[in-house]
Amino acid sequence: MAPRKPPRSNGSTPRLGKPLKRAFFGRSVHEVAPDLIGATMLVSGVGGLIVEVEAYHHTDPAAHSYRGPTERNRVMFGPPGFSYVYRSYGIHWCVNFVCEEEGSASAVLIRALEPTHGIATMRRRRHLEDVRALCSGPGKLTEALGVTIDHNALPLDRPPIVLHARTTDVEVATGIRIGITKAVELPWRYGIKGSKFLSKPFPK
Repeated sequence: MAPRKPPRSNGSTPRLGKPLKRAFFGRSVHEVAPDLIGATMLVSGVGGLIVEVEAYHHTDPAAHSYRGPTERNRVMFGPPGFSYVYRSYGIHWCVNFVCEEEGSASAVLIRALEPTHGIATMRRRRHLEDVRALCSGPGKLTEALGVTIDHNALPLDRPPIVLHARTTDVEVATGIRIGITKAVELPWRYGIKGSKFLSKPFPK
């Protein structure tokens, strides 16, 4: 039987699954990343379905932790279940979820959401009406959700950041990561197959 698609942003607010605890993130980043697809991310009540992520492992040259701890990436070396927020190209914020055991320094980058909660707030923050464009990229979604450096190193299981498990099965697509110059061949990008809310479609 084909997996059901998650509810679309048609004006109704979909029901939320059970809250995800920090223990959820204490596993291989390659298990957590696809399991996050279809989950709901809320920041102060604003957010939506996670439709696209990328995994970064400490052995991966593209990971910020590859060369060891710095003031910027220190949270990645701590326990799992915390946020890692950084400025990309000096322009926009990106939010990641720290995974694996303490010291592993692996994380999942949240690349795109399907807006479901607080859409009016997102539109105001992004100065956009098109729902599909509100969170279709890592910098877009942080602006829409109001994520800044103040959200760095926060727990992922209590406000302002709360995550809920997916409530339906989803078909997860995989592909190579976007916008990197190292380890470009690794298929560590995951997303909902056919979603209109992706930052970039997956190859067919």
